[in-house]
Amino acid sequence: MADLTPSQLNALQNLSRKKAGGDVPFVNISDARALTELGLAERSREGWDITPSGSAFLARLAPLGPEGSEEVAPLSRIGKLPEE
Repeated sequence: MADLTPSQLNALQNLSRKKAGGDVPFVNISDARALTELGLAERSREGWDITPSGSAFLARLAPLGPEGSEEVAPLSRIGKLPEE
């Protein structure tokens, strides 16, 4: 599968959050169309939706889920020292 641009990956992650019921910002149409061409998203009456292939793609990027042996820190916390 082709690599996604950071913007396309962000759009795909937003669509995943949308599917889970979260509030998400508008998805860039160009990114959504590219994801559709790759089979990772589809157009619906409600806008754009992630496909099962899109969900699987994201799962392959983050193989350690809740049952994984390591906890992954959110990106916003990486490199920050705990406050004393």
